[in-house]
Amino acid sequence: MAELGIDHARARTAPLTAPALHGRGGRARQDGYDRAERSGRHWARGGLTKGRLAAFVAALAGSAVLGIVAGLVWAAVAPRALLQEIARGEAQAVNAETSAFIVADAWFCLITAVGGVITGVVGDRVLVRRAGWVAAAGLVLGAAAAALLAMWVGENVGLGSYNHLLASSAAGTFFHASLALGAKSLLAFWPLLTSVVILLAESGSRRAARAAGSAVHEGQDPSEAGGVSVD
Repeated sequence: MAELGIDHARARTAPLTAPALHGRGGRARQDGYDRAERSGRHWARGGLTKGRLAAFVAALAGSAVLGIVAGLVWAAVAPRALLQEIARGEAQAVNAETSAFIVADAWFCLITAVGGVITGVVGDRVLVRRAGWVAAAGLVLGAAAAALLAMWVGENVGLGSYNHLLASSAAGTFFHASLALGAKSLLAFWPLLTSVVILLAESGSRRAARAAGSAVHEGQDPSEAGGVSVD
């Protein structure tokens, strides 16, 4: 009886290792933790520096392509003011109170806002979760470049035809103005929204990770895990 009591006390005071708590499942989870830890150390040693650089370049290139597409869309949907040639190389708006310039700026704002959300959401899921802050920096810089490219592409679509008409049309000829962004401050929309989306996504991921960790911790009932019976 005394030996049985000593063995029972030793069983209750024995350290609760992963195999003791969960058997094979605990051993598998422990192996997964070890692999994740080794992978994290591999990143910390800079073993995947080329991967991070590739993510940075991919963020810049992808944002640039999206900026070109945005510029083409802006050129296709934005209205242009109607002009009348009053002298060789000089024209003026037919309606001085036209809203075409304001509407064109509004379209640019909307298109770049959508581009910023797309860059942030897709970039966070594809790049930031793998390469961290390096990819995030590439996305923000790429978003700024994309906004500039969108403006440049949109303003240059049809610019050659406009210059030709302005230079060669006779007085009284009507034609549409070239597209131009009036409010240059709208260029900040794309990188700003990209940054906000990435910050919100990362904040949500951290909260989810903390909640999952708390749930796992609460699921390990000490009284149940330590209930070693001696028949």
